[in-house]
Amino acid sequence: MLFEITDTIGAPATAVLMGLALGAAFGILAERSAFCFRRSLVGEDRAQAAGVWLAALAAAIGLTQAAGAFGLVSFADHRLLAPDVPFAAVVIGGLLFGAGMVLARGCISRLTVLAATGNLRAAITVLSVALIAHATMKGVLSPLREVAGSVTVALGPYVSLAALPGGAALWTVLLCGGLGLIVLRSGARPSRIAMGVLIGALVPLAWLGTSYLAADPFEPVAAQTLSFTAPFADTLFWIVAASSIPAGFGVGLIGGTLAGSFLSAATGGRLALRSFSSAPETGRYLAGGSLMGFGGVLAGGCTIGAGLSGIAVLSVTAGLALAAIAAGAFATHAVLSSSVVPEVVPA
Repeated sequence: MLFEITDTIGAPATAVLMGLALGAAFGILAERSAFCFRRSLVGEDRAQAAGVWLAALAAAIGLTQAAGAFGLVSFADHRLLAPDVPFAAVVIGGLLFGAGMVLARGCISRLTVLAATGNLRAAITVLSVALIAHATMKGVLSPLREVAGSVTVALGPYVSLAALPGGAALWTVLLCGGLGLIVLRSGARPSRIAMGVLIGALVPLAWLGTSYLAADPFEPVAAQTLSFTAPFADTLFWIVAASSIPAGFGVGLIGGTLAGSFLSAATGGRLALRSFSSAPETGRYLAGGSLMGFGGVLAGGCTIGAGLSGIAVLSVTAGLALAAIAAGAFATHAVLSSSVVPEVVPA
């Protein structure tokens, strides 16, 4: 069926449709399961939220590595498997992203889902993420990105866990087994764990679909998977220059996520307009979005792109990025909890 669609409309248009379909699935599952990395770290129900998120990570790792083992996809050119790791950029970017995630009460993927349900705080915040991310990749903030990216550590083949003793198979089993034990002890509802597993399965599905399109002899499309920081920047650029910039997989992914989240919330009676309650709250969310936009580009992705999808290819860089994001989140939460700054209304 994919071959017929590609043959009819071409690989680029097929990539957009694929992004729409996978994004819609992500939006529905994430909205219904309250999928959120921030909640798994500092939320009141952090143990249950972690169970859902780690179930997705285990599924992403296991299924992605299975696809690679059978030769269905190749990760050789993945940006997070580059032998020279931009250590400073990854650590600084991860810390900033984690701080922004706590300030805005959600990472960019969670805020995208919330924006579609009528949350105006989330909608405005994701726009700030997209604007700053684009400025960091191609605009006035790009010199800062280049300076941070110039500090590298050469890991060679050891940038992947697959290069360590035991190879990809052993590390896949160890990671999935360890994560599985945490999930079983998390207390999360089985239905939400199942939705987490399905979210994780979207990572290899995206790899498989876009890898097929990358092999198109006439209009090849770059193989890619789930991510939100760069796709949101691309979507913003496409919106303002659609006549000269074609849509791609990332634009479809963002559009599908918004549509899926909206439909899920609408059918569940969870649509509701929410806005800022004060000027300080507005400033906090915008600061959080700006930190996520800048930090996400430096770190090589968000909690989905560098976390869920990056760790699925056994990238050490991705693990470093996610650890830095977690550290930034914990530190910021501790500062806010000990200060006189009032908590904002939960997103």
